[in-house]
Amino acid sequence: MDNALGIEPRAAAAISRLVEKYSPSGTKIGWLMIASIFIEAWDLYSISFVIVFIKAIYHPSALMLGLASAATQGGALIGALIGGWLTDKIGRRAVFLGTMLMFFVFGVLQAFATGVTMLVIIRFIIGIPLGTDIANGYTYIMEFMQSGKREVMGNRWQVMFAVGEVVAIAIVLLFLGIGVKDALLWRIVLGLSGVPAIILFFLRLNLPETAIWLIQRGRYREAKAIASQMYGDPLEMLPDADVPVPTPKLREFLRDLRKDPLRFRASLYGWIAGFMQNGEFATFAFYLPVLFALVHVTGTFDTDLITLAVYMVALISGLVGPLITPKIGQKKLSIWGFSIVGIALLIAAAALYTGHNILLPFAAGLMLWGHYWDAENCMTIPSMVASARYRGISSGFAYMWIKVSGFLGIFLFPSFFAMIGTANATLFTVVFPLCGLLASIFILPEVYGYVSKEG
Repeated sequence: MDNALGIEPRAAAAISRLVEKYSPSGTKIGWLMIASIFIEAWDLYSISFVIVFIKAIYHPSALMLGLASAATQGGALIGALIGGWLTDKIGRRAVFLGTMLMFFVFGVLQAFATGVTMLVIIRFIIGIPLGTDIANGYTYIMEFMQSGKREVMGNRWQVMFAVGEVVAIAIVLLFLGIGVKDALLWRIVLGLSGVPAIILFFLRLNLPETAIWLIQRGRYREAKAIASQMYGDPLEMLPDADVPVPTPKLREFLRDLRKDPLRFRASLYGWIAGFMQNGEFATFAFYLPVLFALVHVTGTFDTDLITLAVYMVALISGLVGPLITPKIGQKKLSIWGFSIVGIALLIAAAALYTGHNILLPFAAGLMLWGHYWDAENCMTIPSMVASARYRGISSGFAYMWIKVSGFLGIFLFPSFFAMIGTANATLFTVVFPLCGLLASIFILPEVYGYVSKEG
């Protein structure tokens, strides 16, 4: 025990050196981690473009239809909690390889579902590796990239969401255009989500474990070897002998968080913002194809075409947000994002109340522009400010709040639509950006460039 206590300051010094000084291949590794968001986006939101076919074929109840859409979010909620803990316990590398294999198997299996119940079960299981991989991926980014660069990369997750959504819509449009039958189309679109997972598995296969995690686990010999290999730095301050380190626990993470007011406020904001940004999306943007059809904006093919155009706007917003983050900081990015979403939802509600449905696509485009800004840093901030020992748990805990609102919104909103009407339901969603805006103004400290003492 004395030996372990004596090593701790040297371990902190080694982690600080890794975070502040080195970033070779960091950008490549960052993109490999963020790329998994493409898979999640494809699977989470492709169903919103084929749910009309599933409904027409199987005639599920509104609740069952919502559950089919939301099942992945529910699984991701569990995956975020388990995955964050596993990431800190067994390592970053083992987790990200396992999640991609699991997703490949169950992603393809969706194409062979015999009914809505089976599809719900498969999609719930798929959510577990998805939630796990997000918690793990953000941990990797924060430990392989320098301060300043890692915030920008972390904020790019919304770009990959937009790409995944655009690809999903484009595939649906392609199959509609060539006349693929509805009963086969939804199976192909959902089943294809497993293909990029296996590709990403092989691209990640040779990535090493992070030296920072090895140091935190007391595995100094491996940490020194990896640091020498990747950075040419043997981390001479570390001893050559390993020491046992207890597995991090959630209650210890929360206790550690409360010791630092800035870290606590930033994390609290991340939890609130995550819940609110996915709440606004899951209750309005997720169901855009359904909403357009309900208010007779256009036909099925044209609805998907308009939705594609809306998500192209979102893609541009997702590219712009990370670029302006170094100039305006995380706080202003959030304030602007939530403000734009609130204004857009008010316009959409007014259009529905007055029957000016032609305004809906424009309101949706404006809403997604703001959403892709307010959603960009709700994972980045809690992952960045966490101490390295609890970074996996912190990332998973933050993602949990995103998945809670996503599951509830996607599951319940079809029934909510039917109960109070589209205009009233749309107006209700304004509560999400309003709460997010208040949190960004009064809770979030500016944390761009923040580096904790423990990395």
